[in-house]
Amino acid sequence: MTESAARTRPRIDADLARRLVGAQFPQWAGLPLKLLDPAGSDHVIYRLGEDLAVRLPRHDGAVGQAAKELRWLPRLAPELPLPVPAPVAVGAPAFGYPWPWAVSRWLDGEAATVEALAHSRRAAEQLAAFLAALQRFPPPDAAETGSVPDGLSGWALEERDRETRDAIAGTSGVFDAAALTRLWDAALGAPGWGRPPVWFHGDFHTGNLLTVDGRLGAVIDFGGLGVGDPACDLMIAYTLMTAETRAVFRDALGVDDATWLRGRGWAMATGLNAYTFYAATDPRVAAQTVRQITQALIG
Repeated sequence: MTESAARTRPRIDADLARRLVGAQFPQWAGLPLKLLDPAGSDHVIYRLGEDLAVRLPRHDGAVGQAAKELRWLPRLAPELPLPVPAPVAVGAPAFGYPWPWAVSRWLDGEAATVEALAHSRRAAEQLAAFLAALQRFPPPDAAETGSVPDGLSGWALEERDRETRDAIAGTSGVFDAAALTRLWDAALGAPGWGRPPVWFHGDFHTGNLLTVDGRLGAVIDFGGLGVGDPACDLMIAYTLMTAETRAVFRDALGVDDATWLRGRGWAMATGLNAYTFYAATDPRVAAQTVRQITQALIG
């Protein structure tokens, strides 16, 4: 979370959502709104009727997501083996709300849980197949020129060095700081991607997977979608899987040692970041991030 994201948080309620929809998309003005709770840290989400969802960024760090998803998901969706959100429209700032917002197709399902999927070899194989398909889709320009189009560049692992070391120090009473430091140093020292950039989801964890009847049903929230090193998406192996299903996932995706090690670094760093910001106020996040960090240490 950036300092500006923490600072800029407009008031969002059902009345605002109704006014925005009614003024900009009157064809949906009469549909009922129902708050989705919890909806994650980036958006307030309302179900609109039976088939649509209104997604309003909570902070300025999520502002570009609506336009990004509208541009890229219709191109990626036909190539992917799991459903993803189908953007319908992007709304404009109005009524004191300062940012673009989105209407997308509603996807049924519940957030994935460790209890439902951690031991599922089938889910591990499905997630590997999803990432493999995503990585196969040609990125615009990047494969030929090495340049990444605007809005699609992600963080490099080394850019998280200072905040990660600060988080290690700040959580030394909870986690093994020496073990975390050894893993972090090893991840930073691993060889880089060294291949043409590929697509990555960018925030590939349990909260962005939906299940239907206990089975994997969809992948959502592509705000971190980008082009480059796909190691960041390996965090799913530590947020969701056991050591056994991680091995299934890694084999199905064909991950080399260096990329796997960078992926462990991503899982540890993002887990520490979330723990630092949210664990004191959200027991659910605390439990998830403790698991993510400890599983990353296991490897």
